[in-house]
Amino acid sequence: MLRLPNIPNLNFPTFYEEFLPKPCMVRPNEGISIAPLTLQQLRVSPKLSSTKNIASDDIAMDRCRCSSGRLLSSMWREVQGSKNWENLVDPLDSLLRSEIIRYGEFVAACYDAFDLDTNSKRYLNCKYGKSRMLSEVGLGESGYQVTKYIYATPDLIIGSNNISIGSSCGKWIGYIAVSNDEETKRLGRRDVLVTFRGTVTSPEWIANLMSSLTPARLDPHNPRPQVKVEAGFLSLYTSNEDKKFGLGSCREQLLSEIGRLVNKYYKQEDMSITIAGHSMGSALALLLAYDIAELGLNTHHHHHHMTTVTVFSFGGPRVGNSGFKERCEELGVKVLRITNVNDPITKLPGVFLNENSRVLGGKYEVPWSCSCYAHVGVEILLDFFKMHNPSCVHDLGTYLNLLKCPKRCLQVQREEGIHHFINKAKEFVISGLNFNPPLQWKNVAMNMVNMVQSQRT
Repeated sequence: MLRLPNIPNLNFPTFYEEFLPKPCMVRPNEGISIAPLTLQQLRVSPKLSSTKNIASDDIAMDRCRCSSGRLLSSMWREVQGSKNWENLVDPLDSLLRSEIIRYGEFVAACYDAFDLDTNSKRYLNCKYGKSRMLSEVGLGESGYQVTKYIYATPDLIIGSNNISIGSSCGKWIGYIAVSNDEETKRLGRRDVLVTFRGTVTSPEWIANLMSSLTPARLDPHNPRPQVKVEAGFLSLYTSNEDKKFGLGSCREQLLSEIGRLVNKYYKQEDMSITIAGHSMGSALALLLAYDIAELGLNTHHHHHHMTTVTVFSFGGPRVGNSGFKERCEELGVKVLRITNVNDPITKLPGVFLNENSRVLGGKYEVPWSCSCYAHVGVEILLDFFKMHNPSCVHDLGTYLNLLKCPKRCLQVQREEGIHHFINKAKEFVISGLNFNPPLQWKNVAMNMVNMVQSQRT
């Protein structure tokens, strides 16, 4: 069985009402303007490579081009999804494309800065301090300042033997940053940015393989039992760390810092909260966006004004059930999902019970519809994997390289085929575990990976 930790008994009225914002003022700013790009131009085969220095000249030109007179500072609400990206997705608007790439590079920075050297003192943490992290990964001129690092780990107990795979010390999973004054002027608003990396450690892989839905219950005043999310993702988000490190749960770290930043800036200028993630990080991004909106951290009381909360999801899995999707829509959470049609992670969880199996014959809702997973938001579906190269179907670098070079048809490196990719995933999941799981749990993990294999098109 999966045991989730109890959500900390925070004094929520005091905790989040302290940070509730008041009205903000909009000021004229400068920005960028670039021409539309059709989805057809995106259907090419990219080469697997680093995301750095790819078509940087093209992107620089996009950021400076103003021939059509469109400025990001005047269009930022539409780009952030205020109208659900109507008329911006197909064809894909280049202003939106530029912003997708920009936020994707902030997510890629999580991987570049993550220390996987087992001999390092910073193993499974960030290689650099907050003040120089963005500079070290090539984003020193991005116009953002890192204000906080985020740590998380799942607290999971598996089977009747109560075997735990949790850890008393969280692993670095992302960061919070805020735009400086110059970038704020270009963007048209102060942007609070949260980014999450994808799966790396063994406990994170197990959290990904969980498929059971559990009530989110993030609002202490209204548990909303019909709003359910994947148990492993919720565990990553809410599990408490060892208090001697002073971290608290991933959730506590995020809400306290976001609340502090909103409280600091909302009186002076317009704001946005942008949350971006890849793979598992996309799931955490959506949970955080829902949590912020459910608690009202983005709501300006007495003036009925809301700070925009937008998620940019790269290769993200499903996170919750239809009740979760409907509640996100009610709260005004905006989600833009950038996916590869052949990426198996985007088809999990809910391989069989998903948004496509809720209704029979287009008329009758099935009794188990509340147990069906459902994607949230608007999808940009890329079909850039027409050759047998499974090593790149879920790679963030591949996503960004394609978006940066839409007109460039690159040579695809041949690999050993989809079986090579799947076998590597199996080896990582099983050999990387630092415990001896029951046989039935190992079979569950293997079956889940096999289901990924069955989903390729």
